[in-house]
Formats: sequence, structure tokens, C-alpha cells
Amino acid sequence: MSLSQFSNEDQYITLARITLEEYVATGKTIEIPEGLPEQMTAKKAGVFVSLKKMGDLRGCIGTIKATTDCIAQEIIQNAISAGAQDPRFYPVQLDELHEIVYSVDVLMDAEPIDSIAQLDVKKYGVIVRSGRRTGLLLPNLEGVDTPQYQVNIALQKAGIGQNENYTLERFEVIRHGDKK
Repeated sequence: MSLSQFSNEDQYITLARITLEEYVATGKTIEIPEGLPEQMTAKKAGVFVSLKKMGDLRGCIGTIKATTDCIAQEIIQNAISAGAQDPRFYPVQLDELHEIVYSVDVLMDAEPIDSIAQLDVKKYGVIVRSGRRTGLLLPNLEGVDTPQYQVNIALQKAGIGQNENYTLERFEVIRHGDKK
């Protein structure tokens, strides 16, 4: 399969969409399509795939660091997980696929920071860590307007209390698709 037939759509989005459509329709995982740019097939990175339906989150799963051989494989893995295995939602059904809007965030390397003052919610995502617990929140999310709120959400996702000791990291993303 080649993605060139979808020339008006970003290839990261197309890959996420055809992956989930095939998985929902057949239960099968696609192979990496031919003709993808080298940045998708030769580079590794953490990737988040987010699904929205009528403006509301419908699924979001990702990896902080690469867990596969390339970005394309990371997108395939996380598109299926976002649509079928996000524990917050029931699996995406065949009759709703046409309503799903996709975004794909490719994560840059995270860097440790000393304080919340070094965050900018539009530019940076945040990772909080305490022991084995980790929480992540992507940048530039609707309704997340302050660094403190961004960190609080990440702490909650990780099950870390605000009074516990934790470390902060920030990262940038290359976002494909929905800009919010």
C-alpha cells in the first residue's frame, strides 16, 4: 500500500487514519506502507496519536521515547492503541470512523527543568516523575492555560500527590493535524 493516493493529507495523519480504519474493519495491523519519507522510516521518536470526535477527545495513547524501530511503526502501534485500548473510552466502532479527526505528535527529546517557571504551555509539554510513576501532558491543549494547571494534570495522570517529591521535564513536539 502507498500513501501517495492521499496526497492532500499529511502523511503522518494518513498513516494513523488508515491504520485505525484497517484495524477496526479487520482486526489486522497494517505493514509500513511504501514511499514514506525517510524521517518516518529511519528515525525513532516517541509519538502520541490523538483522536477527536465532534471536538471531544475520543482516544489518546503515546510513547515518551521510541519503543519500535521507526516513527512510522510508532504511529501504527499508537493509532491502534488510541482507538482500541485507551482505558478511558470504549473502542472506536466502524460506523464512527468517518467522524474521527486525528493528530500525531512527534516528541523531541525531553530536558530536565528546575521549576514550573521554565514551562510555556503553548510551546512545551511536561513530564512529571516520582519513582516509577510518570505523567505526561502534551503542549498547546485547549483549556490548559497555565503551567501550574499543566503540571497538576500531569501529576494527577501519574497518581502523584502535589506535595510529593517529583521531577519535571519539558519537551517540544512536531504536531501533525489538529492544532489544538
